[in-house]
Amino acid sequence: MWRKAEDSIQKSSRDASPSPVFSAERPDTAAQDSPRTPAAVSQGIKIEGEVSGNGDLFMDGEFDGKIHLGSGTFTVGRNARVSAEIEAREVIIRGEVIGTLKACERVHIWSTGKFTGYLETRGIVIEDGAVLHSNVAVPQAAVVEVAVPDVAVSETDLSSQPSSPEPSARVKGAAGAQ
Repeated sequence: MWRKAEDSIQKSSRDASPSPVFSAERPDTAAQDSPRTPAAVSQGIKIEGEVSGNGDLFMDGEFDGKIHLGSGTFTVGRNARVSAEIEAREVIIRGEVIGTLKACERVHIWSTGKFTGYLETRGIVIEDGAVLHSNVAVPQAAVVEVAVPDVAVSETDLSSQPSSPEPSARVKGAAGAQ
């Protein structure tokens, strides 16, 4: 009689999963090894204000304000309606965006995307069917200066060249100096 109760207690304690053990000394390596998961705002959610950080953000709801993601990617879903000043590394537009957009690497406007406003980026992809009403600035890549060795060109070197019907400048010294 008593034996049956003891068996059921032992069985239930074996079936129970052990409590997780947390240690402040050991970092969570699973979180460090996994790829970045973007924060998400789903359809039906409306946000007004400022969002900032260095992570990725997926927006499929409504947003009005400022978004600054530094090194992150901002993705505007098909259902999203965004009115904002946006700064991010990369911006992907599948829905509607109105405002100022600065992407330090690239902007990709899908065929379902609409953008109205000022856009500044180094690279831009606009799919067939996308709507773009914008002033677009694509800054020039950084200018790289290359050192050129000083080369003296004498008049005899120039006179040995066949004459051309067009006038040409004579070069004395380096870099066109006379």
